[in-house]
Amino acid sequence: MTQARSNEFDRSKARIRDARDDDAAGLIALIDATFSEYPGCVLELEHEMPQLKAIATAFAALGGRFWSAELDGVVVGCAGIAPAHDPSGAELKHLYVSKNVRRAGLGTAFVKLVEEEAARRGATFVELWSDTRFLDAHRLYERLGYARLPDTRELDDLSNSIEYHFIKRL
Repeated sequence: MTQARSNEFDRSKARIRDARDDDAAGLIALIDATFSEYPGCVLELEHEMPQLKAIATAFAALGGRFWSAELDGVVVGCAGIAPAHDPSGAELKHLYVSKNVRRAGLGTAFVKLVEEEAARRGATFVELWSDTRFLDAHRLYERLGYARLPDTRELDDLSNSIEYHFIKRL
C-alpha cells in the first residue's frame, strides 16, 4: 500500500458525510475561526448566517445539500450546494476548511463533491461567490477550473464584504 504524500488529504482520517442539524456548534466554530483570520471579518449568526443553526434543514428547504468533514470528532470542513438563480446551474456555498488541515486536499474534495452532485442534478455550471479577502480560496477555485467573472457584489454586512463571482462550466 502506498502511503499518502504529506500534503494530500488522508480520507482515512477525516470523514466527509451529509451534514446534520446537530453539526451547528462545530460549523459555527469552524466558520468563526476562519473569519477571524481576516481583519474586519466577523461571523454574525442571528441575521447573516442563521442557517448554520440547522444546516441540514436549511439546505433541504433550498433544494440543496450540505456536507461536513469530521476529524477526531471535530468538524474541520464543510460545503454545500444549492440551486443557482439560473435554473440550469448550481451554486457552491459555504466552503470552509479548518486552518490545521488546509492544503491537504479537503477543499478540492468538497469542490469535486459539489460538482458531482451538480452534474447528477443536470446542472450545466457551478457558480460561487467568495469574499475578496479569501485569496487562498480563489487560487483553489482557479486551479480547479473556475473563472473569476468581472462582477462583484457588496453584502452590506457587518464585515463589509465584497465578493467575487466565479463560474465553471460542467
